Amino acid sequence: MLIYEDLVARGLIAQVTDEEEIKELVNSGKAIFYIGFDPTADSLHVGHFMALSLMKRLQMAGNKPIVLLGGGTGLIGDPSGRTDMRTMMTSETIQHNIDCFKKQMERFIEFGEDKAIMVNNAEWLSKLNYIELLRDVGVYFSVNQMLRAECYKQRMEKGLSFLELNYMIMQSYDFYYLYKNYGCNMQFGGDDQWSNMLGGTELIRRKLGKDAYAMTITLLLNSEGKKMGKTAKGAVWLDPNKTAPFEFFQYWRNIGDADVLKCIRMLTFLPLEQIDAMDQWEGSQLNEAKEILAYELTKLVHGEEEAQKAKNTSHALFAAGTDDANMPTTEIVNEQLTNGAISIIDLLVACDLSASKSEARRLVQQGGVNINDTKVESIDDKITLEQLKNSIKIRKGKKTYHKALMK
Repeated sequence: MLIYEDLVARGLIAQVTDEEEIKELVNSGKAIFYIGFDPTADSLHVGHFMALSLMKRLQMAGNKPIVLLGGGTGLIGDPSGRTDMRTMMTSETIQHNIDCFKKQMERFIEFGEDKAIMVNNAEWLSKLNYIELLRDVGVYFSVNQMLRAECYKQRMEKGLSFLELNYMIMQSYDFYYLYKNYGCNMQFGGDDQWSNMLGGTELIRRKLGKDAYAMTITLLLNSEGKKMGKTAKGAVWLDPNKTAPFEFFQYWRNIGDADVLKCIRMLTFLPLEQIDAMDQWEGSQLNEAKEILAYELTKLVHGEEEAQKAKNTSHALFAAGTDDANMPTTEIVNEQLTNGAISIIDLLVACDLSASKSEARRLVQQGGVNINDTKVESIDDKITLEQLKNSIKIRKGKKTYHKALMK
């Protein structure tokens, strides 16, 4: 199966502007495409994983990826899908986040001459003269059309700043710049980016004339992926120091029955024939499918050795509840103790098993917490220094395990 047809069969394509032309470029390995990543944190999360795996698929088919890091647009902040304004970041923070992104992306994308390249839009956006930008780029944008764009609708309810209004122009200019300087003929992004992407395509065609032919394509899951990356304690990160490989494995192992095959199809590199054979799976077979999903994605992000460790630990925990060698662990320090003990509520928060004390109380009251396989009966229970010196095993619900010990 050709790569474009494979993407369609996996449910990855949501919208395109010029399907036949896109199909021809992608299938012949002639697409030079970019996907943008704004460095809003010091790690990529599973919401980015979709885009990274797509870049890998297309590169394997002979196409050339351009990773665009938003050192410039990150100073403004993408309003897409937001009801409030993003926190303003300093240039130093953005640069640190970019450096972290680069290291993680190299696990997925092969960079080098005639392979993939990585660029930072601060290189050109920071040099723009405002008057020139208004005259050369702003003239091609209708404010009326911009305000009807999906990416601005939620922000309009609370008030859209002029700063955020400029984001679409900046992103559109990125495509124009990459088209002129790198021969970039295609852009990819999530379905929540469609209006911004169309702005870039139209800018190229209107500014450079009919001979300029840039194309856009969106992914079905990218905006869903952002939601998918959220848990009670924050995002599921690709950095093992922020989300341990076992936690990453368990996240996918615990995904809902309705989503497992969709995620296998979209996110793994398993052959479609093998995935299609799973369509009739149900009951205990869905648990097997979840384990396949968890293993394949953990292997992609953290390597085969860590994926196998996570799988073995998961089996040992749920079979006997005894193997804690690779269990996520939190070290408690003296300052967190009061009179030689820490309350169960404070412990759950310290271990990121609850986002707040009120949530921790509800969890205990509902019987959802076990310490060393014994149910915690009261929100007033405490864990002593001596217990922590020997380490304790916490189980939240039926499937989330964590270890706590004294530093």
